[in-house]
Amino acid sequence: MPVIVFLVMSMAWSASAQDREMYRARAVKHDANGEYANALEDFNRLLKLGPGSAGDYNRRGSVHFKLGRIDESIADFDKAIQLDPAQEPHHWQRGISYYYAGRFDEGRRQFELHRTVNPQDVENAVWHYLCQARLGKPEEALKALIPIRHDSRIPMMQIYALFQGKGSIEEVMRAAQGSNTRQDSLFYAHLYIGLYHEAHGNAQEAGKHIRLADGMNAGHYMWNVANVHARRLK
Repeated sequence: MPVIVFLVMSMAWSASAQDREMYRARAVKHDANGEYANALEDFNRLLKLGPGSAGDYNRRGSVHFKLGRIDESIADFDKAIQLDPAQEPHHWQRGISYYYAGRFDEGRRQFELHRTVNPQDVENAVWHYLCQARLGKPEEALKALIPIRHDSRIPMMQIYALFQGKGSIEEVMRAAQGSNTRQDSLFYAHLYIGLYHEAHGNAQEAGKHIRLADGMNAGHYMWNVANVHARRLK
């Protein structure tokens, strides 16, 4: 290869690599600032410049979800897992996207797989229950409820007891209100009380609690779940 051609190709590759890093950094910043449409544009530009990593597809999948683009989020999460199969059991985000896509059996299986790497997570057990219940089998959902011995986050064990049929909404709220991390605990209390009501066909109470969770803007992915859910209720 002539030297001049090699130099031109090297310069083009370097410029492309710099553009990719610029788009990636800017997309991550937009995402952190809640500017999801701008983040999506930059992730799209990044991935047009060449093959992306599993991390790139995971981040874009999360942005798709935050924008309510559920099918697109699943496609990106699938691509991330294809590029890095070791991610699959850890991918609870894909399970939640399956739930909102109405792909409840796939969601149920994703949460069963996540249990193998995170066995004491009440949220995982609850989402598994929700998928099973939406398959039209509430009794089987209770029978198949993933056993949890201890989740130290307040009020997770009270939420678990509620879904077990052994606790109450009052106990969940009392635990959340007495927590050292009261704001975050109240967010989770309202989110999962809302989902509990939805699973039991009480749409009015479900909507009330989901909207309360959405209004708390907790600043993490589960708040985006509440936000997506609240927007879908409208």
